[in-house]
Formats: sequence, C-alpha cells, structure tokens
Amino acid sequence: MSFSSLGLDAKILKAVAEAGYTEPTPIQTAAIPPVVAGHDLIGIAQTGTGKTAAFTLPILTKLAALPAGSRRGTKVLVIAPTRELVVQIEENVRAYAKHLPLTVATVFGGVGEQPQIRALRAGADVVVACPGRLLDLMGQRCADFSQLKHLVLDEADRMLDMGFLPSIRKIVQALPKQRQTLMFSATLSKEIESLTHEFQHAPKIIQIGRRANPAETVTQFVYEVPKHLKPALLQHLLLDPKMEMVLVFSRMKHAADRIARQLEQKGIRCATLHSNRSQNQRLRALKDFKSGTVRVLVATDIAARGIDVDGISHVVNYDFPMHVEDYIHRIGRTGRANAIGDAISFVTPEDHSELRALERFIGRGIVRKKAEGFNYTAAPPPYNPGEDDRRFQRMQPQGRPQPRSHQPQRPGQPRPQYGGGGRPQRPVSGNREGSNERTTTNSRPQGYGRRFSPR
Repeated sequence: MSFSSLGLDAKILKAVAEAGYTEPTPIQTAAIPPVVAGHDLIGIAQTGTGKTAAFTLPILTKLAALPAGSRRGTKVLVIAPTRELVVQIEENVRAYAKHLPLTVATVFGGVGEQPQIRALRAGADVVVACPGRLLDLMGQRCADFSQLKHLVLDEADRMLDMGFLPSIRKIVQALPKQRQTLMFSATLSKEIESLTHEFQHAPKIIQIGRRANPAETVTQFVYEVPKHLKPALLQHLLLDPKMEMVLVFSRMKHAADRIARQLEQKGIRCATLHSNRSQNQRLRALKDFKSGTVRVLVATDIAARGIDVDGISHVVNYDFPMHVEDYIHRIGRTGRANAIGDAISFVTPEDHSELRALERFIGRGIVRKKAEGFNYTAAPPPYNPGEDDRRFQRMQPQGRPQPRSHQPQRPGQPRPQYGGGGRPQRPVSGNREGSNERTTTNSRPQGYGRRFSPR
C-alpha cells in the first residue's frame, strides 16, 4: 500500500515523498483512514513504528481542507510527557506541513515563557506541549483553545499515569467538548485504557502486534553482575568496536553524572541527559550524540520517551528498570524502523524479582550472558568518599550549636534582641552604637511584648 491510497492531501504527500518515505508502516496504514474520517482513536504499536506520522499526517490533511477564513485560532493540541518528545513531534509536524501555510508552537518548561506566550496568544495552528508549562500558561489566560478541533495525547500510558492525570484532566476540561481525541502509545494497560473513556467518544482501537511486546528486531541479553562491578563491566563492554552508538540508562540523575565522569576518565566521550540539565544542555547532548561527537549518551528514563535517534546500536540498562513499561520504552530506542539493535541489562542480586516480573510480562525468558575476559570475582574497591559523599558531609551540621550570645549577661541588663539567624539586631535610631537599650519613654526592653512584660 502507498501513502496516496490513505486519503492524504496532495501537499502532504509531496512532503512525505521529499522526506524519503514510500510505504506506510502498519500502524499508519491502520490508523490514518479512521482519523481522516473523524473518529476518536487509540493506537497501540511498538516503538519506532511511525506513530507520530500516524496522527500527524491525517490531522494536517484535515487542516488543509479547512477554508482559509476558518483557520484562525489554535486547531490542534498535542500533549507529550517530555521536552525531547515535544521537540521531536514539532520537527515532524514542520516537515510534513512544509507546503502548508500553518504555524507551529512548542510549550515546555526549562526555557523562557515569553516566546511561548506570544505564540499562544497569536493562535498558532498547532501547539505541541508538556502538561506542566501548558497548565501554567492556561492559568495565566495566555491560551485560547475555543477553536480547537483535535487533541492528541502521545505516550498516553505515561500521560494518564500517576502524576500526570490531574493535569491532563484540568487541561481537557478547558477544551471544547466537540473535538477529535487521539491517543497513541507503545503500551496501554487495561487499567489505563479504562480512563480513556473520560476523554474520548466511542474510540476505535488499533493494535499492531502484542501489547507491550518489545520490538522483535531488538536482541536482548542479561549480564548478572555484582553491583560494585557494574562500572568496570560497562567499560569492558565498550571496548567492543561494535558498540558504536550506545544509550546507557540510569535510574538516578546523580548516578548518570557519575557514570559519565567514570567513562570520560577512561577516554570515552560521553554526554548526559536528565531533568537537572538545562534545555540548551539537553539539546546539545542530543545533537552531539546524533552527530557522533560523543559515543555514549547516559540518561534517565526521561529520555526513553523522547529520543528518536537513528542508528543507536546498543541500549544498556545500567540500572535495571523498576517497571516493565520503562524497560520496553528504553530498549525501543534501538532497533527502530526494522533496524537491528541490542539491549543489554545489568542485573544484580537485588534485581531478580524485577527481572522475573519482566519475563512473565513479555512471555519469555531473556538470555543470560557472561562477558569474555572480565573478572567477575574482583573485590569491591576500598572505600574512598567521593564527590557526592563529600557534598553530603558538607550539608551536615558541624559540632554543637553555638549559644545565641557569647557575652555574659549582667544582672538587670536587658536581653540582646535577635533577628533571623540569632544575630543581634541593629540599634534603633537615636541609640548609642552597640547598645541594646532603647531610648524611649517605654521602660520595657525592646523585644518584650505586653504578655511577657516584667512586673
């Protein structure tokens, strides 16, 4: 089947051809016609199968069919969980709408809000947003969605999961009731699916392959290793020249920074991607990784939902994920668009229960491997407080708290007055410098209220 048989606008077909695409993927073939027909839809497919185009192409077709005079105001709102995914969707929309007179705006935190406010007030045709910043700007009455026709929740399982659901509900309540609502994801549990009835009307469900089944093009391995040997094992595996473009996942932000420092010390070019990085730093990390300037990108799960980089040869779960959905999204960063990729997971004795849960979920065991030439019996290194430990120690109180005043108090002398931090207040105007006594007609010392006045 070709894109021309899916009912898409001629200008969009031209942009698709210029992007180098000739045949639609299964999720695109199944989802585009019902979206063009105006139905609400839930689309479930493995990562890397073209879900973004599955909703972008038909929505742009519907916008192209609108009379020129009715295009005022925002018509499309796409909500995604991470900044990286927002930027990726925006790039796709701009590529497919290059021959259409449409405006596109992004809304997310970590950058200045004024350009976003101006774009919302100008009524950008398509807005791609993260829920937090969008809700803030809606609270400031910067957005007008009265003309909205299409709502898309990308990565719907995460959007409707804990923490995001209240924000999504508030946003949806402010949108027109008459609209088309689309939800796309690689995973969608039955429990989360039941929540979609709040936002959709008789949605069609398009499911390609088994739910939450990792891409068949990804070869998965488990390396059982003591926790203290994980840094050495990662460095050992990276000696293999086949590991040419590697995405390493860590659970914690500070751990991602530590892993990157350790690799840099071994001469391996690295970049990090997590929520403590500024937007410019995150964009630079992705740019360097895509261009090959750095060989390894160390990231937290924020990247599992936002990275769409061709050519990732290996995904390494340095820290085994706590949730099976996170595992699926992590390994889906490789083996995209029918390419071949490897997913490697480090499993410590503490991770065995999570590993068993994952194997039950995907319905098969994962192959165990041993790294050739690696010493699995090496003892833990001697304890040496690192940077994180020293920073923690600096945060601790040192010694006993000092008394408020080091001066002995003479009988009958008023107490010194303290402001914030236990330091004497500056004398009132008219007092002798350094005196704690107040020259007023009131004989009570300063700081004493009426309740505690001496009798």
